[in-house]
Amino acid sequence: MSEPQDFTGKVVMVTGAASGQGKAAAEMFARRGAKVVVGDIDLNGAEQTAADIAGAAIRVDVARERDIEAMMRLAVERFGGVDVLFNNAGVGFSATNRYKMASIVETPEDAFDAILAINLKGVALGCKHAIPLMRERGGGAIVNNASINAIAGVSGADAYTAAKGGVVALTRALASDWGKYRIRVNCLCPGPVATPMIQSLLDQAPFREAMIANVPLGRVADPGEIASVAVFLASGAASYVNGAIVPVDGGWSAR
Repeated sequence: MSEPQDFTGKVVMVTGAASGQGKAAAEMFARRGAKVVVGDIDLNGAEQTAADIAGAAIRVDVARERDIEAMMRLAVERFGGVDVLFNNAGVGFSATNRYKMASIVETPEDAFDAILAINLKGVALGCKHAIPLMRERGGGAIVNNASINAIAGVSGADAYTAAKGGVVALTRALASDWGKYRIRVNCLCPGPVATPMIQSLLDQAPFREAMIANVPLGRVADPGEIASVAVFLASGAASYVNGAIVPVDGGWSAR
């Protein structure tokens, strides 16, 4: 009998894996025997991650269906199919120079549309195209990455919050619909994580202190602490976990 977190012979797809928790997850899956497809809008970063783990890299804008379809084709052509999808890619506070993160009354329509396209539609598209491939292989596991914003009141990024709340709702619907096909769908809700995406913000004392003030553990997470929960949820160790919304937030949502 294989170990519960042994992914030998499994094909795992991770979006947003050029850095941060996506990269950490890709590395963890590979160490456990998986063949990993690394997708990211940053192709150079994706290729570096893939080179480190003998995986396959592809440039993916998750808001574009044709990019998602290309990522799935790569998984099938290179490794034979898809067993696990970690929908990790997204944009947050660090992207405010491109997409304004603000209250709903201050959020421009184009920013709202872009944030939802990446953070919610991107997850939906990944699920849309992975599920048929998983059915062909007799089952699979999807882990969606949401946010503490989806389950707790967090001010100042209402479009982001709406998108992440949508990911939670979508996860529950998919878990209900596809469990009978042995496809499990679960969701992470991370608190603040020390990734390159928000490091410049964490370097600002007021922002860092405001984040930490909400966390009973008194610190931000390491990317590996989020990735390890994603790997668990995708693994046989979580074989009866379906439709779970899992806070990985140092206790923020317990307050």
